[in-house]
Amino acid sequence: MPLYYDDDQTMLAETANQFMAEEGSIKNQLRHWRDRNCKDGFGHALWKQFGEMGFTGMLVGEDDGGLGMGQVEANIVLEEIGRNLTPSPFLSSSVLAATALKHGSNDVKGRWLPDLISGDKVYAVAIDEGPKHRPETIACKAEKSGNGFRLSGKKDFVVYGASSEMIVVAARTSGSDSDDEGVTLFAVPQDAAGMSHDSVRLVDSSMASHITFDGVELDGDSVIGEVDGGREVLNAMLMAGRVGSAAEGVGVARGAMDMTVDYLRQRKQFGKVIGEFQALQHRAAHLYSEVEIARAVTIKAAQLVDGGSEKADLMASVAKAKVAKVAGLAVREGVQMHGGIGMTDEYDIGLYMKRDRALQEFLGDQYYHAGRVAELSGY
Repeated sequence: MPLYYDDDQTMLAETANQFMAEEGSIKNQLRHWRDRNCKDGFGHALWKQFGEMGFTGMLVGEDDGGLGMGQVEANIVLEEIGRNLTPSPFLSSSVLAATALKHGSNDVKGRWLPDLISGDKVYAVAIDEGPKHRPETIACKAEKSGNGFRLSGKKDFVVYGASSEMIVVAARTSGSDSDDEGVTLFAVPQDAAGMSHDSVRLVDSSMASHITFDGVELDGDSVIGEVDGGREVLNAMLMAGRVGSAAEGVGVARGAMDMTVDYLRQRKQFGKVIGEFQALQHRAAHLYSEVEIARAVTIKAAQLVDGGSEKADLMASVAKAKVAKVAGLAVREGVQMHGGIGMTDEYDIGLYMKRDRALQEFLGDQYYHAGRVAELSGY
Protein backbone atom coordinates (compact mmCIF):
# COMPACT_ATOMS: atom_id res chain seq x y z
CA MET A 1 0.00 0.00 0.00
CA PRO A 2 1.21 3.55 -0.70
CA LEU A 3 2.58 5.40 2.30
CA TYR A 4 0.32 8.41 1.90
CA TYR A 5 -3.32 9.24 2.57
CA ASP A 6 -6.24 8.71 0.21
CA ASP A 7 -8.72 11.51 -0.48
CA ASP A 8 -10.95 10.79 2.54
CA GLN A 9 -7.97 10.53 4.88
CA THR A 10 -6.55 13.78 3.48
CA MET A 11 -9.85 15.53 4.23
CA LEU A 12 -9.76 14.12 7.78
CA ALA A 13 -6.17 15.34 8.20
CA GLU A 14 -7.17 18.84 7.10
CA THR A 15 -10.13 18.84 9.48
CA ALA A 16 -8.08 17.57 12.42
CA ASN A 17 -5.29 20.05 11.65
CA GLN A 18 -7.66 23.03 11.69
CA PHE A 19 -9.54 21.83 14.77
CA MET A 20 -6.42 21.21 16.88
CA ALA A 21 -4.77 24.45 15.77
CA GLU A 22 -7.83 26.49 16.73
CA GLU A 23 -9.33 24.64 19.70
CA GLY A 24 -6.45 22.50 20.96
CA SER A 25 -3.55 24.92 20.72
CA ILE A 26 -0.80 25.18 23.33
CA LYS A 27 -2.11 28.53 24.52
CA ASN A 28 -5.77 27.49 24.69
CA GLN A 29 -5.24 24.10 26.30
CA LEU A 30 -1.83 23.02 27.60
CA ARG A 31 -0.73 26.33 29.11
CA HIS A 32 -4.28 27.16 30.21
CA TRP A 33 -4.76 24.00 32.29
CA ARG A 34 -1.14 23.75 33.44
CA ASP A 35 -1.06 27.30 34.78
CA ARG A 36 -4.28 26.64 36.71
CA ASN A 37 -2.84 23.46 38.21
CA CYS A 38 -5.86 21.56 36.88
CA LYS A 39 -6.40 18.26 38.69
CA ASP A 40 -7.38 16.56 35.43
CA GLY A 41 -4.71 18.03 33.18
CA PHE A 42 -7.11 18.45 30.26
CA GLY A 43 -10.36 20.21 29.40
CA HIS A 44 -13.61 18.24 29.50
CA ALA A 45 -15.25 20.79 27.21
CA LEU A 46 -12.67 20.05 24.53
CA TRP A 47 -13.21 16.32 25.03
CA LYS A 48 -16.91 16.90 24.42
CA GLN A 49 -15.98 18.68 21.20
CA PHE A 50 -13.95 15.62 20.25
CA GLY A 51 -17.19 13.67 20.55
CA GLU A 52 -19.10 16.18 18.43
CA MET A 53 -16.41 15.91 15.74
CA GLY A 54 -16.75 12.12 15.78
CA PHE A 55 -13.17 11.58 16.92
CA THR A 56 -14.03 9.70 20.12
CA GLY A 57 -15.78 6.84 18.33
CA MET A 58 -13.46 6.43 15.36
CA LEU A 59 -12.36 2.90 16.29
CA VAL A 60 -15.84 1.80 17.42
CA GLY A 61 -17.77 -0.26 14.90
CA GLU A 62 -20.80 1.20 13.14
CA ASP A 63 -23.03 -1.46 14.67
CA ASP A 64 -22.07 -0.07 18.09
CA GLY A 65 -22.69 3.56 17.12
CA GLY A 66 -19.15 4.50 16.10
CA LEU A 67 -17.60 5.51 12.79
CA GLY A 68 -15.99 2.16 12.09
CA MET A 69 -12.71 3.70 10.99
CA GLY A 70 -9.25 2.21 11.45
CA GLN A 71 -5.86 2.81 12.99
CA VAL A 72 -4.74 4.99 10.08
CA GLU A 73 -7.57 7.45 10.74
CA ALA A 74 -6.98 7.42 14.51
CA ASN A 75 -3.30 8.11 13.85
CA ILE A 76 -4.20 11.15 11.76
CA VAL A 77 -5.93 12.69 14.78
CA LEU A 78 -3.09 11.63 17.11
CA GLU A 79 -0.46 13.25 14.91
CA GLU A 80 -2.30 16.58 15.14
CA ILE A 81 -2.70 16.12 18.89
CA GLY A 82 1.08 15.70 19.14
CA ARG A 83 1.79 18.58 16.80
CA ASN A 84 -0.23 20.97 18.96
CA LEU A 85 0.58 19.30 22.32
CA THR A 86 -3.16 19.08 22.93
CA PRO A 87 -3.81 17.51 26.35
CA SER A 88 -6.44 14.89 25.69
CA PRO A 89 -7.46 11.37 26.79
CA PHE A 90 -7.90 10.35 23.14
CA LEU A 91 -5.07 7.80 23.18
CA SER A 92 -6.13 6.16 26.43
CA SER A 93 -9.90 6.34 25.83
CA SER A 94 -10.58 6.19 22.09
CA VAL A 95 -7.64 3.96 21.12
CA LEU A 96 -6.61 1.73 24.04
CA ALA A 97 -9.89 1.38 25.93
CA ALA A 98 -11.99 1.37 22.75
CA THR A 99 -9.87 -1.44 21.28
CA ALA A 100 -10.37 -3.52 24.43
CA LEU A 101 -14.12 -2.85 24.58
CA LYS A 102 -14.57 -4.04 21.00
CA HIS A 103 -13.79 -7.53 22.34
CA GLY A 104 -16.34 -7.25 25.13
CA SER A 105 -19.82 -8.71 25.35
CA ASN A 106 -22.83 -6.77 24.13
CA ASP A 107 -23.61 -5.88 27.76
CA VAL A 108 -20.11 -4.47 28.29
CA LYS A 109 -20.21 -2.53 25.04
CA GLY A 110 -23.72 -1.28 25.71
CA ARG A 111 -22.72 -0.03 29.14
CA TRP A 112 -19.55 1.84 28.23
CA LEU A 113 -19.34 2.66 24.52
CA PRO A 114 -22.22 5.18 24.16
CA ASP A 115 -20.72 7.61 26.69
CA LEU A 116 -17.30 7.26 25.07
CA ILE A 117 -18.68 8.01 21.63
CA SER A 118 -20.57 11.08 22.87
CA GLY A 119 -17.53 12.46 24.69
CA ASP A 120 -19.37 12.39 28.01
CA LYS A 121 -16.94 10.03 29.72
CA VAL A 122 -13.21 9.36 29.82
CA TYR A 123 -11.66 5.90 30.19
CA ALA A 124 -8.17 4.76 31.17
CA VAL A 125 -6.14 1.55 31.03
CA ALA A 126 -4.14 0.04 33.90
CA ILE A 127 -1.40 -2.29 32.74
CA ASP A 128 2.01 -1.46 34.20
CA GLU A 129 2.98 -2.40 37.75
CA GLY A 130 6.37 -0.72 37.98
CA PRO A 131 8.43 2.20 36.69
CA LYS A 132 8.99 0.52 33.31
CA HIS A 133 6.57 -0.97 30.79
CA ARG A 134 6.64 -4.73 31.28
CA PRO A 135 3.22 -6.17 30.29
CA GLU A 136 4.69 -9.66 30.11
CA THR A 137 4.41 -9.77 33.90
CA ILE A 138 0.98 -9.28 35.48
CA ALA A 139 0.86 -9.69 39.27
CA CYS A 140 -2.34 -7.81 40.14
CA LYS A 141 -4.77 -10.61 41.07
CA ALA A 142 -8.47 -11.16 40.50
CA GLU A 143 -9.76 -14.12 42.52
CA LYS A 144 -13.13 -15.80 42.15
CA SER A 145 -15.70 -14.42 44.59
CA GLY A 146 -19.25 -15.71 44.27
CA ASN A 147 -20.48 -14.90 40.76
CA GLY A 148 -17.73 -12.34 40.30
CA PHE A 149 -14.15 -11.52 41.25
CA ARG A 150 -12.19 -9.78 44.02
CA LEU A 151 -9.45 -7.55 42.62
CA SER A 152 -6.28 -6.88 44.65
CA GLY A 153 -2.94 -5.32 43.78
CA LYS A 154 -1.42 -2.16 42.35
CA LYS A 155 -1.03 -0.45 39.00
CA ASP A 156 1.37 2.39 38.27
CA PHE A 157 1.29 5.45 36.02
CA VAL A 158 -2.31 5.06 34.86
CA VAL A 159 -2.65 8.11 32.61
CA TYR A 160 -5.75 10.16 33.52
CA GLY A 161 -6.71 7.39 35.93
CA ALA A 162 -8.30 9.64 38.56
CA SER A 163 -10.30 11.51 35.89
CA SER A 164 -11.74 8.39 34.25
CA GLU A 165 -15.19 6.96 34.78
CA MET A 166 -13.94 3.47 33.94
CA ILE A 167 -10.54 1.78 33.93
CA VAL A 168 -9.63 -1.27 31.87
CA VAL A 169 -7.52 -3.38 34.23
CA ALA A 170 -5.31 -6.32 33.27
CA ALA A 171 -5.26 -8.83 36.15
CA ARG A 172 -3.99 -12.30 36.90
CA THR A 173 -6.79 -14.87 37.30
CA SER A 174 -4.64 -18.00 37.18
CA GLY A 175 -1.05 -19.15 36.86
CA SER A 176 2.15 -17.37 37.84
CA ASP A 177 2.94 -13.70 37.28
CA SER A 178 4.90 -14.25 34.06
CA ASP A 179 2.56 -16.80 32.43
CA ASP A 180 1.19 -15.83 29.05
CA GLU A 181 -2.18 -17.38 29.84
CA GLY A 182 -4.26 -16.66 32.92
CA VAL A 183 -4.74 -12.94 32.27
CA THR A 184 -8.19 -11.36 32.25
CA LEU A 185 -9.30 -7.82 31.44
CA PHE A 186 -11.90 -6.07 33.58
CA ALA A 187 -13.94 -2.89 33.15
CA VAL A 188 -13.69 -1.34 36.62
CA PRO A 189 -15.98 1.64 37.35
CA GLN A 190 -14.41 4.64 39.06
CA ASP A 191 -16.74 4.44 42.05
CA ALA A 192 -15.78 0.83 42.88
CA ALA A 193 -15.29 0.42 46.62
CA GLY A 194 -11.71 -0.42 47.59
CA MET A 195 -10.01 1.43 44.73
CA SER A 196 -7.78 4.39 45.67
CA HIS A 197 -5.62 6.81 43.68
CA ASP A 198 -2.32 8.50 44.36
CA SER A 199 -2.27 11.12 41.60
CA VAL A 200 0.98 12.55 40.24
CA ARG A 201 1.69 15.26 37.69
CA LEU A 202 4.07 14.08 34.98
CA VAL A 203 6.86 16.12 33.42
CA ASP A 204 4.60 17.22 30.54
CA SER A 205 1.89 18.43 33.01
CA SER A 206 -0.42 15.49 32.28
CA MET A 207 -1.86 13.53 35.20
CA ALA A 208 -1.39 9.88 36.11
CA SER A 209 -2.30 7.67 39.06
CA HIS A 210 -0.76 4.96 41.16
CA ILE A 211 -3.83 2.85 41.84
CA THR A 212 -4.35 0.41 44.71
CA PHE A 213 -7.07 -2.23 44.49
CA ASP A 214 -7.91 -3.46 47.98
CA GLY A 215 -10.40 -6.30 47.53
CA VAL A 216 -12.48 -4.54 44.87
CA GLU A 217 -15.61 -6.59 44.25
CA LEU A 218 -16.51 -6.99 40.57
CA ASP A 219 -19.45 -8.81 39.03
CA GLY A 220 -19.07 -11.27 36.17
CA ASP A 221 -20.34 -8.69 33.67
CA SER A 222 -17.19 -6.62 34.17
CA VAL A 223 -15.07 -9.17 32.29
CA ILE A 224 -13.87 -8.03 28.85
CA GLY A 225 -13.42 -11.05 26.60
CA GLU A 226 -12.75 -14.47 28.10
CA VAL A 227 -11.65 -15.34 31.63
CA ASP A 228 -7.98 -16.43 31.55
CA GLY A 229 -7.91 -15.60 27.83
CA GLY A 230 -7.33 -11.88 28.03
CA ARG A 231 -3.79 -11.89 26.70
CA GLU A 232 -5.00 -11.77 23.09
CA VAL A 233 -7.19 -8.75 23.82
CA LEU A 234 -4.41 -7.13 25.83
CA ASN A 235 -1.97 -7.60 22.95
CA ALA A 236 -4.42 -6.08 20.47
CA MET A 237 -4.93 -3.13 22.79
CA LEU A 238 -1.18 -2.65 23.26
CA MET A 239 -0.50 -2.86 19.55
CA ALA A 240 -3.09 -0.17 18.80
CA GLY A 241 -1.75 1.99 21.61
CA ARG A 242 1.87 1.62 20.52
CA VAL A 243 1.12 2.57 16.92
CA GLY A 244 -1.04 5.42 18.18
CA SER A 245 1.64 6.74 20.53
CA ALA A 246 4.12 6.56 17.65
CA ALA A 247 1.77 8.74 15.59
CA GLU A 248 1.53 11.26 18.40
CA GLY A 249 5.33 11.18 18.64
CA VAL A 250 5.55 11.99 14.93
CA GLY A 251 3.30 14.97 15.62
CA VAL A 252 5.57 16.10 18.46
CA ALA A 253 8.60 15.81 16.17
CA ARG A 254 6.87 17.72 13.37
CA GLY A 255 5.67 20.44 15.72
CA ALA A 256 9.14 20.92 17.17
CA MET A 257 10.72 20.88 13.71
CA ASP A 258 8.25 23.41 12.27
CA MET A 259 8.80 25.74 15.20
CA THR A 260 12.56 25.45 14.86
CA VAL A 261 12.61 26.03 11.08
CA ASP A 262 10.38 29.08 11.55
CA TYR A 263 12.83 30.40 14.14
CA LEU A 264 15.77 29.83 11.77
CA ARG A 265 14.00 31.99 9.19
CA GLN A 266 13.53 34.89 11.61
CA ARG A 267 16.45 35.04 14.03
CA LYS A 268 19.33 37.25 12.93
CA GLN A 269 22.93 37.05 14.07
CA PHE A 270 26.02 38.80 12.69
CA GLY A 271 23.69 40.65 10.33
CA LYS A 272 22.32 37.48 8.73
CA VAL A 273 19.29 35.25 9.24
CA ILE A 274 20.73 32.20 11.00
CA GLY A 275 18.91 29.92 8.58
CA GLU A 276 21.45 31.02 5.97
CA PHE A 277 24.28 29.33 7.85
CA GLN A 278 25.11 26.08 6.05
CA ALA A 279 25.75 24.09 9.22
CA LEU A 280 22.24 24.80 10.48
CA GLN A 281 20.76 24.06 7.05
CA HIS A 282 22.42 20.63 7.09
CA ARG A 283 21.03 19.87 10.54
CA ALA A 284 17.53 21.00 9.54
CA ALA A 285 17.63 18.92 6.34
CA HIS A 286 18.76 15.84 8.26
CA LEU A 287 15.99 16.32 10.79
CA TYR A 288 13.37 16.68 8.05
CA SER A 289 14.43 13.42 6.40
CA GLU A 290 14.37 11.57 9.72
CA VAL A 291 10.88 12.84 10.56
CA GLU A 292 9.58 11.76 7.15
CA ILE A 293 11.05 8.27 7.60
CA ALA A 294 9.46 7.97 11.05
CA ARG A 295 6.13 9.12 9.63
CA ALA A 296 6.29 6.57 6.80
CA VAL A 297 7.08 3.74 9.23
CA THR A 298 4.14 4.74 11.41
CA ILE A 299 1.72 4.90 8.48
CA LYS A 300 2.88 1.43 7.41
CA ALA A 301 2.39 0.06 10.92
CA ALA A 302 -1.17 1.47 11.03
CA GLN A 303 -1.96 -0.04 7.63
CA LEU A 304 -0.75 -3.45 8.80
CA VAL A 305 -2.89 -3.20 11.94
CA ASP A 306 -5.96 -2.38 9.86
CA GLY A 307 -5.18 -5.22 7.48
CA GLY A 308 -4.76 -7.76 10.26
CA SER A 309 -1.24 -8.59 9.11
CA GLU A 310 0.92 -11.04 11.06
CA LYS A 311 3.70 -8.44 10.83
CA ALA A 312 1.63 -5.70 12.50
CA ASP A 313 2.99 -6.36 16.00
CA LEU A 314 6.58 -6.27 14.74
CA MET A 315 6.01 -3.06 12.81
CA ALA A 316 4.31 -1.47 15.82
CA SER A 317 7.54 -1.88 17.78
CA VAL A 318 9.61 -0.71 14.81
CA ALA A 319 7.51 2.45 14.66
CA LYS A 320 7.62 3.05 18.41
CA ALA A 321 11.41 2.64 18.54
CA LYS A 322 12.08 4.74 15.44
CA VAL A 323 9.74 7.57 16.43
CA ALA A 324 11.16 7.71 19.96
CA LYS A 325 14.63 8.21 18.53
CA VAL A 326 13.53 10.78 15.95
CA ALA A 327 11.31 12.79 18.28
CA GLY A 328 14.16 12.91 20.78
CA LEU A 329 16.38 14.29 18.02
CA ALA A 330 13.76 16.85 16.98
CA VAL A 331 13.27 18.33 20.43
CA ARG A 332 17.00 18.40 21.19
CA GLU A 333 17.78 20.12 17.91
CA GLY A 334 14.93 22.52 18.54
CA VAL A 335 16.20 23.60 21.94
CA GLN A 336 19.80 23.84 20.73
CA MET A 337 18.97 25.91 17.66
CA HIS A 338 16.83 28.26 19.72
CA GLY A 339 19.83 28.83 21.96
CA GLY A 340 19.42 30.05 25.53
CA ILE A 341 15.80 31.09 25.06
CA GLY A 342 14.99 27.47 24.23
CA MET A 343 15.40 26.71 27.92
CA THR A 344 12.86 29.33 29.02
CA ASP A 345 9.17 28.74 29.64
CA GLU A 346 8.31 31.70 27.45
CA TYR A 347 9.07 29.68 24.33
CA ASP A 348 7.02 26.60 23.53
CA ILE A 349 9.92 24.49 22.24
CA GLY A 350 10.72 23.26 25.76
CA LEU A 351 7.15 21.98 26.11
CA TYR A 352 7.75 19.68 23.15
CA MET A 353 10.78 18.24 24.91
CA LYS A 354 8.72 17.55 28.03
CA ARG A 355 5.95 15.83 26.09
CA ASP A 356 8.51 13.75 24.23
CA ARG A 357 10.01 12.52 27.51
CA ALA A 358 6.63 11.40 28.85
CA LEU A 359 5.52 9.86 25.54
CA GLN A 360 8.74 7.89 25.10
CA GLU A 361 8.11 5.98 28.33
CA PHE A 362 4.43 5.33 27.57
CA LEU A 363 3.90 1.69 26.48
CA GLY A 364 7.64 1.07 26.28
CA ASP A 365 10.69 3.16 25.44
CA GLN A 366 12.92 2.75 22.37
CA TYR A 367 15.16 0.19 24.11
CA TYR A 368 12.22 -2.01 25.08
CA HIS A 369 10.88 -1.96 21.53
CA ALA A 370 14.30 -2.42 19.93
CA GLY A 371 14.51 -5.59 22.01
CA ARG A 372 11.07 -6.69 20.82
CA VAL A 373 12.05 -6.07 17.21
CA ALA A 374 15.09 -8.30 17.64
CA GLU A 375 13.01 -10.98 19.36
CA LEU A 376 10.14 -10.95 16.87
CA SER A 377 12.58 -10.93 13.96
CA GLY A 378 14.31 -14.03 15.28
CA TYR A 379 17.64 -12.45 16.20
